[in-house]
This record gives sequence, C-alpha cells and structure tokens, in this order.
Amino acid sequence: MIPVVGLLIGVIVGIILDPTVPLWMQPYLPIAVIAALDAVFGAIRANLEDVFDDKIFISSFASNVLIAAVIVFLGDQLGVGTQLSTGVVVVLAMRIFANAAAIRRNLFNRK
Repeated sequence: MIPVVGLLIGVIVGIILDPTVPLWMQPYLPIAVIAALDAVFGAIRANLEDVFDDKIFISSFASNVLIAAVIVFLGDQLGVGTQLSTGVVVVLAMRIFANAAAIRRNLFNRK
C-alpha cells in the first residue's frame, strides 16, 4: 500500500511542478526508466516467489540504470547511440515481459 501511495504522490507532484528535463539528459532518461521498470518487475516476481531481498533490489535497480546509461553514453560517443539505445530497450523489454509472464503464472497458480 505504501508504494502505491508514494507513486500517486510522485505523479501528483510531477503534474503540479511540471519539471523540465535538461537537454543533455534527454537521451538517457527513457532508457533509465525502462531499466528501473525491469528492476521493479523483477522485485515483484521475487516477492511472489518469496525470495525478495531488498539489498538485491536496490543494487539491481541502481546497476540496471547505471549500466544502461553507460551503454547509451558509449553509443553516443561512438556515433551509434540510436542503435545501442534500441538494443538496450529490446533486452530490457524482453526481461520485463519474461518477469510479467512469471508474475502472471505465479498469480494464476496460487491456491
């Protein structure tokens, strides 16, 4: 319940304050959001399987975002930023869908 309330408060504050993203951060923000979503779906899956560990979640969250941002940054430096961004999105999306499928199986198989 607390995460849902926190999410709602964050959305409301974001709507009220209407923050702007600096130009230098714009290529990295969507990738960081997808990387964070991957960590969140992994945490939900781990929680349903009773193997959730908050230390693993925090380290997964931070490392996913950092690694994805570094890959996109390196791609920008090499002049192939779009291709590497697409690759990162595809890999993270596959992980998100795999976790979503595992969550769905876990919820439907509960008795």
